[in-house]
Amino acid sequence: MISDLDIPRAAQLLVKRHGPDTPVVAAQRAEELLAVGDVEGFAVWKSIMRAVEELLRVVPNVDEKVN
Repeated sequence: MISDLDIPRAAQLLVKRHGPDTPVVAAQRAEELLAVGDVEGFAVWKSIMRAVEELLRVVPNVDEKVN
């Protein structure tokens, strides 16, 4: 299993490599893993997808404070 620290690291590397296409690339990988029955791998990639979304987000959440 991947560590909690590795999730944001993987997301950062993906964003560096794929830029704005990263969410699509990550979703495709997650779907590939699910298609072959790798549920654990799918779960990891879903976590990476959430981290990618956070990295690419430019608008703060409604309840989020902005400095």
